[in-house]
Amino acid sequence: MSFLKRTGMATIPVLVLITLLTGCATSGVQSSAPAVLESQPAVETPLSTTAPTVAKQPAGYTVVDALGREVQFDQVPSRIVLAGRALFMVADAIYLFPEAGQRIIGLGQTNQGSGNFISLIDPDYEAKAVLDREAGAEQIAPLKPDAVILKSALAETLGSSLEALDIPVVYIDFETPDQYTRDLQILGTLLQDEARAAELTALYQERLEVVSQKLEGLDPADQPRTLLLYASNEDGSVAYNVPPMGWMQTRLVELAGGSPVWQEANPGGGWATVSLEQIAAWDPDTIFVVSYQSDPSEVTASMKNDPNWQVLRAVQEDRLYAFAYDLFSWDQPDPRWILGLQWAAGKLHPDRFADVDIVQETQRFYADFYGLDADFFEQNIRPLFKGDLP
Repeated sequence: MSFLKRTGMATIPVLVLITLLTGCATSGVQSSAPAVLESQPAVETPLSTTAPTVAKQPAGYTVVDALGREVQFDQVPSRIVLAGRALFMVADAIYLFPEAGQRIIGLGQTNQGSGNFISLIDPDYEAKAVLDREAGAEQIAPLKPDAVILKSALAETLGSSLEALDIPVVYIDFETPDQYTRDLQILGTLLQDEARAAELTALYQERLEVVSQKLEGLDPADQPRTLLLYASNEDGSVAYNVPPMGWMQTRLVELAGGSPVWQEANPGGGWATVSLEQIAAWDPDTIFVVSYQSDPSEVTASMKNDPNWQVLRAVQEDRLYAFAYDLFSWDQPDPRWILGLQWAAGKLHPDRFADVDIVQETQRFYADFYGLDADFFEQNIRPLFKGDLP
């Protein structure tokens, strides 16, 4: 599958995505931010009748990962393994780099229930090793990777066992909008494609700036009191949960011009269950519902038919929304989070985003970020739309 020709764009400053620097440092966690590695300037090749010179591999370079660790590489890794839980978020991010698929030899499960995106875009997917969700060093080491990419949360468990075998490990996070610039630069350095990392950063910043501009001058009193709920279904009963304040889901509500009503309900590190009584006490203006095990539209339809929910103002005023979803729900720290922001801002402030066509924005996202054309989008992505999407 060919990638579309990319066009450069100027980096537009925004108030949330900050450029975190990458560079060289000593081994171990650092207290200072790493320095930006500048892309090599383009060199114009003069016309010649002689055979072209083969480009040399870098003599060696250093990657400073999300934990501030210095990882040395003699050349660009050609045997990369992706492992750990929530792997689709990591895989979807590294596949933003066109050359990544040729270098990945093994990866964990990348399916959250609606299909395998990586198998759709990587023609060599079937030749790769697919790891168990809980794969340990004993399953990864036989693949002889020259780099393993893990979430930082796995540093003390899986990461330490791999490092003990002298397998290079690069840690990333990709958990919040603020971390995306830094982690894209980490991958750009690892793959020696800093130019693509800068291009991706600009693409995110451009979209963030559009949302910011449309919300400019918004009075705090006009920020809808918003509740985002994760509806989990265990043992046949539905539980409603709210995210911590630092998570992607909360940040999306804030960046979209909403005021999270659950600020005091979950200061912890994971989803916290809340009762219907508490939800009724909040009585938010708008409710977003996410569901990872089932179609969120089915969940909201059930809620709207329940007398216990019908007393809420958001239900009465038809402001109970199933969060947008294609292969994955757009509320998550996956590259699609920028679509989740655009969609949520349109629901919270429809008057300010009346000219934004979310379907067109989604097609543009897949073209700009993955190089996928309109036919691919119509055949493989749009039929998977769930939630409150056209």
